[in-house]
Amino acid sequence: MLKWLLAIVIALLLFSGLTPWLRRMGLGKLPGDFTFVRDGRRYEFPLGSTILLSLLATLLFHMLK
Repeated sequence: MLKWLLAIVIALLLFSGLTPWLRRMGLGKLPGDFTFVRDGRRYEFPLGSTILLSLLATLLFHMLK
């Protein structure tokens, strides 16, 4: 259980650190990525990018296995 928690924390740190680079590549602007601005705040729901990154991670895992 502790291994999975550590892996999730490390993955979240990596993705948050790589966010500016991923935005320049177009992630976060795909169909299915929703952005709302309300009361001066910006809310983002990157559903399309999440699905794409999940598929890439799955393919990478199966290729390394």
